[in-house]
Amino acid sequence: MKTKFAATLLASVALTGCDMMGPPIATIECATTQTECINVWFDEKFEEELEFSPIRQTALGRKTNYDKIDDLSIEATREQIAWWEQAVADMEGNFDYDELSADAKLSYDMFKFRAASAVRAGEFFEQGYILHQMNGAHTALPSFLLSQHVVDTESDMEAFIARLAATGTAMDQLLSQAQANAEVGTRPPRFSYDAVIEESQGLITGVPFDSAEDGAEPSALWTGVEGHLAKLVADGTITQERADELREEARTALVDQMAPAYQRIADWFTEDRPNSDEEAQGATTLPGGDAFYAFMLNQMTTTDLSADEIHDLGLAEVARIRAEMETIMATTGFEGTLEEFFVFTREDPQFFFSQDEAGAQDYIDRATMHIDELTARLPEFFGRLPKAPLEVRRVEPFREQDGAAQHYRPGTPDGSRPGIYYAHLSDMSAMPIPPLEAIAYHEGNPGHHMQVSIAQELEGVPKFRSQGGFISAYGEGWALYSEALAKEMGGYADPYSDFGRLQSEMWRAIRLVVDTGIHAKGWSEDEAVAYCLENSPNPETVARSEVRRYFVLPGQATSYKIGMIRIQELRAKAEEELGDDFDIRGFHDTVLGGGAVPLSILEKQIDNWIASVKAR
Repeated sequence: MKTKFAATLLASVALTGCDMMGPPIATIECATTQTECINVWFDEKFEEELEFSPIRQTALGRKTNYDKIDDLSIEATREQIAWWEQAVADMEGNFDYDELSADAKLSYDMFKFRAASAVRAGEFFEQGYILHQMNGAHTALPSFLLSQHVVDTESDMEAFIARLAATGTAMDQLLSQAQANAEVGTRPPRFSYDAVIEESQGLITGVPFDSAEDGAEPSALWTGVEGHLAKLVADGTITQERADELREEARTALVDQMAPAYQRIADWFTEDRPNSDEEAQGATTLPGGDAFYAFMLNQMTTTDLSADEIHDLGLAEVARIRAEMETIMATTGFEGTLEEFFVFTREDPQFFFSQDEAGAQDYIDRATMHIDELTARLPEFFGRLPKAPLEVRRVEPFREQDGAAQHYRPGTPDGSRPGIYYAHLSDMSAMPIPPLEAIAYHEGNPGHHMQVSIAQELEGVPKFRSQGGFISAYGEGWALYSEALAKEMGGYADPYSDFGRLQSEMWRAIRLVVDTGIHAKGWSEDEAVAYCLENSPNPETVARSEVRRYFVLPGQATSYKIGMIRIQELRAKAEEELGDDFDIRGFHDTVLGGGAVPLSILEKQIDNWIASVKAR
């Protein structure tokens, strides 16, 4: 899933409108069982927290607070932490854990986990890279407005314009945090500065920021404005006269309120650029960096594995996968070493679509075809199936990067907006065909789309579990497990695609080595890129883009393989203990049927399922 917008902003969501004062513990009257009462309380708390984030409300398909975006100030983030602390105190003071049902205990544990994560993250405000090239909020917020703010009515359009204007305030808040962190020595690497400057300038280039009379093309946001207005007029919802008025209001919001804030970002990053590291440094070089990186590994893997343990696991996995790659290479009839086969698949024209718009569309069509074929076989392996539709789309031009990671953005719980699998297709030489099939399964079905959609559609569990957010080790672990599962489901008929599956898994094993190498062992960017190229056929464009991702998102890349391995271990345990009674659909439904959880809680869920099958 990479760096989704929800993940970017959940860490900064505001709590404005919530009175944090009052008694330390709110007394809760409960006339029913503890389980029934706490489930009501959980849903109340979910709605309470959701009120703090208009962006999350929209992401869930609601049109409440539709004209607002989140308060992204550091003060708002501290208020959210205080809210979590108070909520946990209320829960612990009012509910008897021993009196709860097994599923309610799971919810109790999950609520404490989410609270502890938020509180612990608050200790590392100064270590965060606020704006960077990995779908930072400066590009993610415009993308959110274009893809998730639905305009059906005049008031929806007025809300859209209000949000365009409010984007300026949000950018100023984020710039203030970036400046504060820079003062204590926390700056992203220079390549990230360059990306933020270019992306910020790109968002305020074109009409209405520049004159069409001078040959300027419409900007992405202006195209969105014109599209919404044209539809409202065509539907008879507003008159052309009202459309003209709204167009001018949108122009004012963009030119007078949003653009100056983005220019301030570009100006400050340009001014401060000489203070950034030309040679990127790992997280442990930051103030308090050792503790910060240990925290990030814990958060991303939901385990207590150390950097050294993760590094060694990665080395072992790289060696194992190389051996499997050699086996598949032999089936293709290629004569040469594995390294030579890497070069062959990295450079031979047969492994790439054409370097043009037609090639980009071919990529989207091929990914859609693979997803559709496997989706037809889902009922053989799953009892629970997603209801939400899925689309494969090209990333918007203002945030598209050569060789950047593909990613998924969830739809709405009611299916009114589809889940979207986004691909960066600006450089088709960085998008080889062999791993395409595995990536499609990872981002689509049975990967992220299936896992997230099923969670959102769950009934009978508290909403904070079904709609409460993403846990990297679980979500990315499931998506990588899905790549391997797809082979059991009939995928990868072509040996080069099967090699691409291993190429994809190898990349996640490499991440264990490279992420810890960068942040705990002092590896340079070039050393990390060289290791990637030695052990994978991915082109250098992809390798460098990925390595730069690891520099600005410490620990995140370790979550995939750690999560996959744990899910595979739990499946092997269930198969061994249940023998002929093992049901693959039951196992998958158990993994997906409780929402996103840390790996320790997932193990409890599988243990309970094994016990229940034995009891039957």
